[in-house]
Amino acid sequence: MTEPTRTTVRQRLYAFLIAGLGGLAASAISFSMTLYEAAHPPKVPVVQAGQQIDTGRWFVTLRTARVGTVPPTGVPPSRPVQLLMVDLDVVNRSATPNNVLYRTVTLSAPAQKLPMPTVYLDRDKYLAGYFNPNMPERLTMAWEWPAGVSVPDKVTITVTGQIYKLRDNLYGASGWYDRDPVATVDLPVEKAL
Repeated sequence: MTEPTRTTVRQRLYAFLIAGLGGLAASAISFSMTLYEAAHPPKVPVVQAGQQIDTGRWFVTLRTARVGTVPPTGVPPSRPVQLLMVDLDVVNRSATPNNVLYRTVTLSAPAQKLPMPTVYLDRDKYLAGYFNPNMPERLTMAWEWPAGVSVPDKVTITVTGQIYKLRDNLYGASGWYDRDPVATVDLPVEKAL
């Protein structure tokens, strides 16, 4: 091997070594930042009742919470149940009608998992279907509370954000995707007479 060839091979070896060390350092820094962010998640802001929350796909304003045995329709259920009802205002900001509000507004529940809430339109006191774009609606979300579990004096509602992607990473299709919680609201629970 001639001297210029040895120099070229040595230079390439140094370049590969430096690039490898740089990549290793970048991986170590990225991993440590991920661990730090997982150990110190950002605090979810606590919002007052009546304050509008921007989730990306919705504007949500939580009003009041109450417990009762009759749903907003006014028709008592065939079997006695206890319902935790939350009154809220929503505006669908997407371009199409949808009804996936239950993924955005969740209730911190007792140890048992609560079933999905039933959503009622306040204007006609009936089950809500799809919410039209840019049309404000006043709703009541009703969760069936487990029998034998006392309803707390205060409930915490978590509002989750959603983001629109023109193309997702898996299918290349557009859609709304869930993100982290954007706010929590503590609501005092009014007891029915």
